[in-house]
Amino acid sequence: MSAGRFLARADVIDWAIAVCVAAALLVTGLSGGVATTGSGLLGPVLLAGGGLALAARRRAPIVVLAVTGLCAAGYQAAGFDVPAVAYLFAVYAAVRAGHRAAAVVASVVVLAALPLAAMASGLHDTGEAFAQARGALELAWLVAAGAAGEALRQAERRAEEAERTREETARRRADEERLRIARELHDSLTHQISIIKVQAEVAVHVARRRGEQVPEALLAIQQAGREATRELRATLEALREDDTSPPLGLDHVAELVERARATGLDATLTIEGQREPVPAAVSRTVYRIVQESLTNVARHAAAVSVAVRIERRPGVLAIRVDDDGKATPDAAPVPGVGLTGMRERVTALGGRLRAEPRGEGGFTVQAELPVGGASPVGGAS
Repeated sequence: MSAGRFLARADVIDWAIAVCVAAALLVTGLSGGVATTGSGLLGPVLLAGGGLALAARRRAPIVVLAVTGLCAAGYQAAGFDVPAVAYLFAVYAAVRAGHRAAAVVASVVVLAALPLAAMASGLHDTGEAFAQARGALELAWLVAAGAAGEALRQAERRAEEAERTREETARRRADEERLRIARELHDSLTHQISIIKVQAEVAVHVARRRGEQVPEALLAIQQAGREATRELRATLEALREDDTSPPLGLDHVAELVERARATGLDATLTIEGQREPVPAAVSRTVYRIVQESLTNVARHAAAVSVAVRIERRPGVLAIRVDDDGKATPDAAPVPGVGLTGMRERVTALGGRLRAEPRGEGGFTVQAELPVGGASPVGGAS
């Protein structure tokens, strides 16, 4: 339940309680508790006002405590022999809200004022013993109301502490799991990538010393090794530090296209629309979509050219990667880990993704990501 709906429901409950208490006070007062010194409509107005004031007990417990106390003393002074039920509710609400000192002070004043008001109106002329018994009963009800409010306040506080403890435990476990993943990645990947990178650099160095032409594939492996090392290091740092800022994003797409050219592909990049800042998650997803698409082209497509197009539309950032590889509509590719991860990233942002062979041959990846100013464009297709 949202906070707004909860507050609206609480207001309805408070008003219902206030109306019921006001009605009970009026019925009790008008059914036989009026003394011969009653002062017209003043007593009923105070009875109803004391009950209806309870509607504000959550928002202004101290004010309600004062109003109900004054109303209780007022209608007894007006000749209505009615218990201070509304004031008991106010004491409960004030103590529950944490205003214990105010409730104690106000209750001392009210306990002293009620007998005086009753005597002033001619009520309770039956003797001192009756007055003492009535005072003890009122004190007992006040203590019970305060105890109930304090008990619920403590219960709510313990519930909040338990919830906070659960959140802290979950956060600590997430931190531990993140560090474990970082260690696993470091142990399993860093060593292997470092070997590939070192071997490629040694091979390039030896070829150049011999005066031989370095193969483009070997240079691409060397560059890919350096990039993989940098990305892995950034990923490990993000895992260890829980850093939400993306290490790579939209501004680094040109580097991906340049590296694709280094492998022999005729790769082009077109960016259209206003160059406005986009959310970090969107920027990171654009980079990963283009990276995965170019990786798939290099590995599987047997393509000669690939075109990357990024367009900023109102509320949407559109990405399209087309190649002229061997994919055909008759042979739909089996989605691999890369395409699945790409689709999950886009769906998580409320976007949509198409990845399929083109009618004229080759493969296309198209994604639309919401960037604000428009409603989300839907789920993945």
